[in-house]
Amino acid sequence: MASKKEILKKVLGELPLTAEVYWLLRQNGYSSPSSFSLKNIREILPEAVKLTEKCRIKNKTGKKVLLFASTHYWLEHVVMTGMALSAQGHNVTVAYYPFGHWHSDSTQFDIRRQNMYATSVLKPAASVIHFENLLRNNSSFAQLPEQLVKDVRQVTDYDYMYAFQTEEVDREDRFYLFRYGRNLQTAKALHNYLRKNQPEVAIIPNGTILEFGVAYRVCRYLKIPTSTYEFSDKRGAMWLAQNEEIMLQNTDRLWNAYAQYDLSPAELKETKTLLSSRRNATTYGEYSRKWQRIPAEGQAVIREKLGLSGKPIVLLATNVLGDSLTLGRNTFTKTMSEWIIRTIQYFIEKPDVQLVIRIHPGEALVKHGSILDLVKKTLPQLPAHIMLIEPLDEVNTYDLMDVADLGLVYTTTVGLEMALRGIPVVVAGKTHYRNRGFTHDPNTWVDYFKLLNRLLEKVHDYRLNETQVALAWKYTYLFFFKYPVPFPWHMVHLKEDLEKYPFSEVIGSTGMKKYAETFASLTFNLAKDSCNGE
Repeated sequence: MASKKEILKKVLGELPLTAEVYWLLRQNGYSSPSSFSLKNIREILPEAVKLTEKCRIKNKTGKKVLLFASTHYWLEHVVMTGMALSAQGHNVTVAYYPFGHWHSDSTQFDIRRQNMYATSVLKPAASVIHFENLLRNNSSFAQLPEQLVKDVRQVTDYDYMYAFQTEEVDREDRFYLFRYGRNLQTAKALHNYLRKNQPEVAIIPNGTILEFGVAYRVCRYLKIPTSTYEFSDKRGAMWLAQNEEIMLQNTDRLWNAYAQYDLSPAELKETKTLLSSRRNATTYGEYSRKWQRIPAEGQAVIREKLGLSGKPIVLLATNVLGDSLTLGRNTFTKTMSEWIIRTIQYFIEKPDVQLVIRIHPGEALVKHGSILDLVKKTLPQLPAHIMLIEPLDEVNTYDLMDVADLGLVYTTTVGLEMALRGIPVVVAGKTHYRNRGFTHDPNTWVDYFKLLNRLLEKVHDYRLNETQVALAWKYTYLFFFKYPVPFPWHMVHLKEDLEKYPFSEVIGSTGMKKYAETFASLTFNLAKDSCNGE
């Protein structure tokens, strides 16, 4: 039941100017609700504007660029990116919503206060960036093209899957209706605005889920060249795609560019050092994530711990349900869940083979659905030759790889790392390393089961040859060290990164030597000179 305060805010939110007057009297330039803050850029913005104005005198030509953001933490990141692009001479517009949360609605009273606060903080930058507050776009009754209506529905499906870690969507659920309403509002507002003010380039974070997914679909519908970007666990870098959703991780261009490339001994060593850190539950270089709960213990230990016999071992490594790296990655399956259940049912009839199902360790953090729950609910009684490794079990996935004879994966990089060991790997989803010459990639259920029958008949005869293993090592190096592009500011660590990589350094000669190609790629442009002209 709503509190009296929330009821009052709901009532006041429907009255003209009440939130605005409240903000002026009580907040006077400070953040209103705690759920919306631009504190990471507020203090540095005035000085950054002065530097940008000086740079724009030198860099007088550029493209008409639109950046989009909704929640406050992305808005901060987009504004700083827009400032850097403006310093390079681009005419930048930041289109945004002043939302505090993606997963829950706010009262109109709070949204209007957040709107006033955002307008106040961003005002100093108005001389170098045009801000388009989409709340002011009166497009509620606008008609969308049929294709965009379908796109809004699909993005909202993804939102539901992402929020509840599921592949089953309830379109009558309150959360779904909330997200659909926001996504529809975004589609109408952007479609209305962009038809009248079409930029030469659009830059959108993520591009798959939430308002970002909708913004990407609208821009591509209008044939606007669009860059999407996201962050991995590598600091000082980001993933970037042109006219594609970055979460699809399409590495075709990179792979083709390095088709005749051979790794140097130093590059091979660097790749092995990174993978060793992942194996031994440590961090390496600019990578901040630990991939295992415990260090590797060795083949003998894992065989004894799990009671594994000398029969062939098949390792099935799962992804987290609803992860944005699995959305829209179906090939011959309707869902990842369907693939897992049907695969287990197949192996129930194969007692001469040991199936080890490694549930993704990330499921320990989920609040809703999980593959573990799905398997237990669908197949509560598993035979002795099928083992479930739960997310919190003290088992290192790399030990499982070392004893496996065959790997089954959807999109997880476990498949790539098994190929490095010469293990044959069957890929069921649209992962970035599919069809690179070192995996088996069926396109139908019939092909999938025929392939399993053939591989299991003489599994040791299908180990990868030297050429295939070399391809896997080259791809691994390219994916971890060439696919991420240099970028100074990570959205999650923005405050820290703005101190480590000050705006003045990023747009200066030193910064441009490192980041010019990334900014050029974002804008479909040739690399720009630095502000200093050096």
